[in-house]
Amino acid sequence: MEDLPTLLVLSLCSVPICLLIPLLRDSWCKLYEIISSVREPSFGNPTQRKIQDIDHLSDSHETAAVLAELIQKDGAGAWPPRANHTHASWPAALRPYKEIFLEMAPHLASAEASLDDVSNRIRIDSFRARFRQLLDERVDLVKVTQLLEAAEAGRWDVFPRDVYNAFYSCIAMCRHAYRWSAIPVVRVAQLETVVDLPVQIIEPWTYLQRHFGCTSESGNNMSNLVLNFDSSGAYVHKINVGLSHTITSSEEAFSRVFHEVETLGLPVYHDMVQAIISFARTDKVACAMHMSRITDQLRPLLSSYYDRVHDQKIALSAWLSHVQGFYAWGAGYMDDTGAWVKFDGLSGNQVLLFQAIDAFCGLSRYLNEETRERNVPWRQRELCRVLEKHSFRAELGTSEEDVKIAKEFQEIMKRLRVFRSAHRTRAKTYLSQPAPERLPMTAGKSLLKSDLEQSLEYLDEFMVGRLMQTV
Repeated sequence: MEDLPTLLVLSLCSVPICLLIPLLRDSWCKLYEIISSVREPSFGNPTQRKIQDIDHLSDSHETAAVLAELIQKDGAGAWPPRANHTHASWPAALRPYKEIFLEMAPHLASAEASLDDVSNRIRIDSFRARFRQLLDERVDLVKVTQLLEAAEAGRWDVFPRDVYNAFYSCIAMCRHAYRWSAIPVVRVAQLETVVDLPVQIIEPWTYLQRHFGCTSESGNNMSNLVLNFDSSGAYVHKINVGLSHTITSSEEAFSRVFHEVETLGLPVYHDMVQAIISFARTDKVACAMHMSRITDQLRPLLSSYYDRVHDQKIALSAWLSHVQGFYAWGAGYMDDTGAWVKFDGLSGNQVLLFQAIDAFCGLSRYLNEETRERNVPWRQRELCRVLEKHSFRAELGTSEEDVKIAKEFQEIMKRLRVFRSAHRTRAKTYLSQPAPERLPMTAGKSLLKSDLEQSLEYLDEFMVGRLMQTV
């Protein structure tokens, strides 16, 4: 027996066209779903079908082509990006990196921070010496470089993209572990302006960052957070090994926020592209439908933040001391003129989803060009560029359909304002926790003012500014 959607479509085919046109207009959303269910294969999951549809649309518009390329190349055919952390699947030359991280991780964190600068200096130096020794003994840098050169030449049969993504995460986590060498982060490490990293985690980083189009020494949300989950959703490189459940669960819950945002973000990217294509074809009925879907999808997406970023899931007592500091950087190098070139760490402003929504809605960029090029992978920057280029919000007129589309934009702005206001409040609450072992610091902006009150005022200016721009 034929399924109901098929029977409905066949029945519609027998209706005179003069009667069918009003029906199509009045019931577009329902008809679209019916036709889609017939057109799309019955096998596969919804996420894979969306990826397939984005690929099919890639010949229709440059926004779809750029998104498809991002998914296929940086995402290894999936979004969020697929990261293969299965140890046995890695080329043998790469495996020592993960083994060394796992061996060193239990020595990284302690339940309580020391306030003694001398003992902290001894601990940091000891951690780094052991880390460097293991790298010297176990890593064959020549073989590692050969693999990276193969990938750079497009030999993804030698170095599969999903393994490449996992290796990117591993090296990023190794670099942060070596940079800080102690959790909670302590003042003597913060005051280091230049950190002498081992060559084994410098050379691969050069290839990895060149591939992703970033220049920062610190990595980004993608390398350290999103790619730190395997294909089954398991959290991989852990930094508070052996500590209380409150601390370890807070660490993982924080990382999951970023992974889940991109999981829930894929349908939004899909509908943003389809809305742009529909508007370009002057099919404003379809455009309004996709705009409505974007608005609807923002509710569970933003709820993933609201439901996780609170004291019961990410403990106030744990986040600042045992999570946030690890993702900072605040170090760099001296250039040929003797000037200090500093790199900051990870920031929520690097999240693709929010940059993409801002671009789609025609908002000005929050990050300046230098910061974007340092920290945001270039294919993500390219997606935001084409979404910004084809943003049609300013082109809306006064027709009935244009008004419907404009209302959806207004609803998106409303939900973003609520989110940014909530984030401002919660960020101040988390950053206000006592941390006598260190100077005031956020991951994204490194060292701030000399005292906490001035630092919070400094940060609040940025958040209030962005909130005011969200209109």
